[in-house]
Amino acid sequence: MRPKLNARAGSLFAGALFIAITCAAAVSPLARSADSKGTTPKAAVTGVKVTERRLNVHAGSRVLVAGRTGPAKSAVSLQVRRRGRWITLDRDRASASGRYVLRDRVRQPMSVPVRVKGATASRALGRLNVYRYANASWYGPGLFGRRLGCGGRLGYSQLGVAHKTLPCGTKVTLRHGGRSLRVPVIDRGPYVGSREFDLTAATARRLHFRGHGSILSTR
Repeated sequence: MRPKLNARAGSLFAGALFIAITCAAAVSPLARSADSKGTTPKAAVTGVKVTERRLNVHAGSRVLVAGRTGPAKSAVSLQVRRRGRWITLDRDRASASGRYVLRDRVRQPMSVPVRVKGATASRALGRLNVYRYANASWYGPGLFGRRLGCGGRLGYSQLGVAHKTLPCGTKVTLRHGGRSLRVPVIDRGPYVGSREFDLTAATARRLHFRGHGSILSTR
């Protein structure tokens, strides 16, 4: 009987070995790439976090973006997109804890896409708006239905501005009383005094702009 017991034990051992090999092969590549301490791969934990941002500023002021990124001590840059390419405004090297701070003094009015680029990832932050003061007025009542300098007719709900020289369709971001609005140039004017922009009635309503006076503009 002893030889039969040994044969049975050998069969059981072979079966257990087959199961162990099969289970090991089924482990996902992500799990196999974890180190001996069971930590996840660096690619799974790297990224760009933003904890502070200042992206709506006056011309001549500093923009600011701060946060954390991984891996530690990696290069981080603040970039804006202009003329079809990304331009770097500032660079930093993350600390051992991943902390970074990016600053730049921007003197030209602009409204452009902005991002933070890390070693393994980048994060879009919307738009960087750098404003200057401009004299403005608004128009609409009594002129609805009138033909616009850039084509079409002025409507009650029409968003846009008139400007003497900016190309038709140029986008302008305006800010007044803490409210911002991005609108196109749709008409020509104004031709009164030193005013640079004439807001449509709908644009003025959105910004709570009345009469005439200073307004912040990115152009």
